Amino acid sequence: MVKHNNVIPNGHFKKHWQNYVKTWFNQPARKQRRRIARQKKAVKIFPRPTAGPLRPIVQCQTLKYNMKSRAGRGFTLEELKAAGIPKKLAPTIGISVDHRRKNRSLEGLQANVQRLKTYKAKLVIFPRRARKVKAGDSTPEELATATQVQGDYMPITRGEKRSVEVVKVTDEMKSFKAYAKLRVERMNQRHVGARQKRAAEAEKEEKK
Repeated sequence: MVKHNNVIPNGHFKKHWQNYVKTWFNQPARKQRRRIARQKKAVKIFPRPTAGPLRPIVQCQTLKYNMKSRAGRGFTLEELKAAGIPKKLAPTIGISVDHRRKNRSLEGLQANVQRLKTYKAKLVIFPRRARKVKAGDSTPEELATATQVQGDYMPITRGEKRSVEVVKVTDEMKSFKAYAKLRVERMNQRHVGARQKRAAEAEKEEKK
Protein backbone atom coordinates (compact mmCIF):
# COMPACT_ATOMS: atom_id res chain seq x y z
CA MET A 1 0.00 0.00 0.00
CA VAL A 2 1.29 3.45 -0.89
CA LYS A 3 1.96 5.71 2.10
CA HIS A 4 2.57 9.45 2.20
CA ASN A 5 3.29 11.59 -0.88
CA ASN A 6 5.39 9.01 -2.76
CA VAL A 7 5.63 8.01 -6.39
CA ILE A 8 3.11 5.36 -7.42
CA PRO A 9 5.12 2.11 -7.81
CA ASN A 10 5.36 0.80 -11.33
CA GLY A 11 6.59 -2.78 -11.11
CA HIS A 12 8.53 -4.14 -14.03
CA PHE A 13 7.63 -7.82 -13.96
CA LYS A 14 9.81 -9.02 -16.83
CA LYS A 15 11.55 -11.98 -15.16
CA HIS A 16 9.95 -14.72 -17.27
CA TRP A 17 6.86 -14.87 -15.05
CA GLN A 18 5.34 -17.65 -17.15
CA ASN A 19 8.03 -20.02 -15.86
CA TYR A 20 6.70 -19.57 -12.33
CA VAL A 21 3.01 -20.16 -13.10
CA LYS A 22 1.85 -23.55 -11.77
CA THR A 23 -0.85 -25.37 -13.71
CA TRP A 24 -3.03 -28.28 -12.62
CA PHE A 25 -3.85 -29.96 -15.93
CA ASN A 26 -2.87 -33.34 -14.46
CA GLN A 27 -5.80 -33.41 -12.01
CA PRO A 28 -8.16 -35.67 -14.03
CA ALA A 29 -5.42 -38.30 -14.48
CA ARG A 30 -4.43 -37.98 -10.83
CA LYS A 31 -8.05 -38.51 -9.78
CA GLN A 32 -8.18 -41.67 -11.86
CA ARG A 33 -4.87 -42.89 -10.44
CA ARG A 34 -6.11 -42.43 -6.87
CA ARG A 35 -9.33 -44.32 -7.66
CA ILE A 36 -7.40 -47.24 -9.17
CA ALA A 37 -5.06 -47.26 -6.14
CA ARG A 38 -8.10 -47.43 -3.80
CA GLN A 39 -9.54 -50.34 -5.78
CA LYS A 40 -6.21 -52.23 -5.66
CA LYS A 41 -5.97 -51.64 -1.90
CA ALA A 42 -9.54 -52.88 -1.38
CA VAL A 43 -8.72 -56.12 -3.25
CA LYS A 44 -5.47 -56.52 -1.30
CA ILE A 45 -7.05 -56.14 2.16
CA PHE A 46 -10.26 -58.09 1.37
CA PRO A 47 -12.46 -58.89 3.36
CA ARG A 48 -11.44 -56.11 5.76
CA PRO A 49 -13.26 -52.73 5.52
CA THR A 50 -11.55 -50.27 3.17
CA ALA A 51 -11.60 -47.47 5.75
CA GLY A 52 -9.25 -49.35 8.07
CA PRO A 53 -9.74 -50.35 11.74
CA LEU A 54 -12.60 -49.16 13.93
CA ARG A 55 -11.87 -45.89 15.76
CA PRO A 56 -13.43 -44.55 18.99
CA ILE A 57 -15.54 -41.42 19.39
CA VAL A 58 -13.59 -38.68 21.21
CA GLN A 59 -14.24 -35.02 21.99
CA CYS A 60 -12.08 -32.43 20.28
CA GLN A 61 -9.64 -30.45 22.41
CA THR A 62 -9.65 -26.79 23.52
CA LEU A 63 -12.57 -24.56 24.44
CA LYS A 64 -13.25 -23.71 20.80
CA TYR A 65 -13.84 -27.26 19.55
CA ASN A 66 -14.70 -29.37 22.62
CA MET A 67 -18.40 -29.56 21.71
CA LYS A 68 -17.53 -31.50 18.55
CA SER A 69 -16.89 -35.25 18.28
CA ARG A 70 -14.33 -36.89 16.01
CA ALA A 71 -12.61 -40.24 15.48
CA GLY A 72 -9.81 -40.94 17.96
CA ARG A 73 -6.58 -42.91 17.63
CA GLY A 74 -7.73 -46.03 19.45
CA PHE A 75 -9.91 -47.52 22.20
CA THR A 76 -8.66 -47.51 25.79
CA LEU A 77 -7.88 -50.71 27.67
CA GLU A 78 -10.77 -49.91 30.02
CA GLU A 79 -13.24 -49.70 27.11
CA LEU A 80 -12.02 -53.00 25.67
CA LYS A 81 -12.32 -54.68 29.07
CA ALA A 82 -15.88 -53.40 29.54
CA ALA A 83 -16.83 -54.68 26.07
CA GLY A 84 -15.26 -58.09 26.81
CA ILE A 85 -12.55 -57.91 24.13
CA PRO A 86 -8.95 -58.94 25.04
CA LYS A 87 -6.42 -56.20 24.25
CA LYS A 88 -4.23 -58.54 22.18
CA LEU A 89 -7.18 -59.84 20.16
CA ALA A 90 -8.52 -56.35 19.33
CA PRO A 91 -5.95 -55.36 16.64
CA THR A 92 -6.38 -58.74 14.92
CA ILE A 93 -10.14 -58.20 14.41
CA GLY A 94 -9.95 -54.62 13.13
CA ILE A 95 -10.14 -52.60 16.36
CA SER A 96 -7.53 -49.89 16.98
CA VAL A 97 -6.06 -49.71 20.50
CA ASP A 98 -4.47 -46.72 22.25
CA HIS A 99 -3.07 -47.70 25.65
CA ARG A 100 -2.19 -44.05 26.48
CA ARG A 101 -5.66 -42.54 26.20
CA LYS A 102 -7.68 -42.23 29.43
CA ASN A 103 -11.43 -42.06 29.95
CA ARG A 104 -12.29 -38.69 31.46
CA SER A 105 -16.07 -39.14 31.51
CA LEU A 106 -18.55 -41.95 32.08
CA GLU A 107 -20.62 -40.89 29.03
CA GLY A 108 -17.64 -41.20 26.69
CA LEU A 109 -16.73 -44.61 28.13
CA GLN A 110 -20.29 -45.92 27.73
CA ALA A 111 -20.58 -44.58 24.15
CA ASN A 112 -17.38 -46.32 23.07
CA VAL A 113 -18.26 -49.58 24.86
CA GLN A 114 -21.61 -49.58 23.04
CA ARG A 115 -19.75 -48.88 19.76
CA LEU A 116 -17.51 -51.89 20.38
CA LYS A 117 -20.45 -54.16 21.22
CA THR A 118 -22.30 -53.11 18.05
CA TYR A 119 -19.17 -53.79 15.99
CA LYS A 120 -18.68 -57.16 17.69
CA ALA A 121 -22.28 -58.16 16.92
CA LYS A 122 -21.86 -57.35 13.20
CA LEU A 123 -18.35 -58.79 12.93
CA VAL A 124 -17.64 -61.70 10.55
CA ILE A 125 -14.29 -63.39 11.25
CA PHE A 126 -12.74 -65.34 8.38
CA PRO A 127 -10.50 -68.28 9.33
CA ARG A 128 -6.80 -67.86 8.57
CA ARG A 129 -6.82 -71.18 6.72
CA ALA A 130 -9.92 -72.23 4.83
CA ARG A 131 -9.77 -75.86 6.00
CA LYS A 132 -8.77 -75.14 9.61
CA VAL A 133 -11.62 -73.44 11.48
CA LYS A 134 -10.85 -72.23 15.00
CA ALA A 135 -13.08 -71.19 17.90
CA GLY A 136 -14.46 -67.67 17.38
CA ASP A 137 -14.50 -67.90 13.57
CA SER A 138 -17.80 -67.25 11.81
CA THR A 139 -20.00 -70.00 10.37
CA PRO A 140 -19.77 -70.96 6.64
CA GLU A 141 -23.23 -69.40 6.06
CA GLU A 142 -22.06 -66.04 7.44
CA LEU A 143 -18.84 -66.22 5.42
CA ALA A 144 -20.79 -66.87 2.23
CA THR A 145 -22.98 -63.76 2.69
CA ALA A 146 -20.18 -61.46 3.95
CA THR A 147 -19.31 -58.41 1.84
CA GLN A 148 -16.48 -55.90 2.10
CA VAL A 149 -17.55 -52.56 3.58
CA GLN A 150 -16.63 -49.70 1.25
CA GLY A 151 -16.12 -46.21 2.73
CA ASP A 152 -16.64 -45.20 6.37
CA TYR A 153 -17.75 -47.96 8.71
CA MET A 154 -20.01 -46.88 11.61
CA PRO A 155 -19.52 -43.16 10.84
CA ILE A 156 -19.62 -40.67 13.72
CA THR A 157 -22.87 -38.72 13.57
CA ARG A 158 -23.78 -35.62 15.50
CA GLY A 159 -26.09 -36.42 18.43
CA GLU A 160 -29.34 -34.75 19.28
CA LYS A 161 -29.16 -31.09 20.18
CA ARG A 162 -29.59 -30.62 23.92
CA SER A 163 -32.47 -28.45 24.99
CA VAL A 164 -31.73 -25.40 27.12
CA GLU A 165 -33.64 -25.08 30.36
CA VAL A 166 -34.98 -21.55 30.94
CA VAL A 167 -34.81 -20.41 34.58
CA LYS A 168 -36.27 -17.27 36.11
CA VAL A 169 -33.60 -14.99 37.61
CA THR A 170 -34.15 -14.61 41.36
CA ASP A 171 -32.97 -11.89 43.76
CA GLU A 172 -30.55 -14.40 45.31
CA MET A 173 -28.92 -14.94 41.90
CA LYS A 174 -28.64 -11.19 41.36
CA SER A 175 -27.02 -10.62 44.75
CA PHE A 176 -24.48 -13.45 44.25
CA LYS A 177 -20.93 -12.11 43.77
CA ALA A 178 -19.22 -14.64 41.52
CA TYR A 179 -15.81 -12.92 41.46
CA ALA A 180 -15.67 -12.61 45.27
CA LYS A 181 -16.69 -16.27 45.64
CA LEU A 182 -13.90 -17.35 43.27
CA ARG A 183 -11.32 -15.31 45.18
CA VAL A 184 -12.41 -16.87 48.50
CA GLU A 185 -12.26 -20.41 47.06
CA ARG A 186 -8.81 -19.77 45.57
CA MET A 187 -7.62 -18.50 48.96
CA ASN A 188 -9.08 -21.59 50.69
CA GLN A 189 -7.31 -23.85 48.22
CA ARG A 190 -4.00 -22.06 48.78
CA HIS A 191 -4.22 -22.34 52.58
CA VAL A 192 -5.60 -25.87 52.85
CA GLY A 193 -2.20 -27.44 53.64
CA ALA A 194 -1.29 -24.88 56.32
CA ARG A 195 -4.72 -25.22 57.95
CA GLN A 196 -4.48 -29.01 58.07
CA LYS A 197 -1.02 -28.76 59.63
CA ARG A 198 -2.27 -26.26 62.22
CA ALA A 199 -5.27 -28.48 63.04
CA ALA A 200 -3.00 -31.53 63.44
CA GLU A 201 -0.67 -29.60 65.78
CA ALA A 202 -3.62 -28.35 67.83
CA GLU A 203 -4.95 -31.91 68.12
CA LYS A 204 -1.53 -33.11 69.30
CA GLU A 205 -1.39 -30.36 71.94
CA GLU A 206 -4.85 -31.35 73.25
CA LYS A 207 -3.79 -34.97 73.63
CA LYS A 208 -0.80 -33.91 75.75
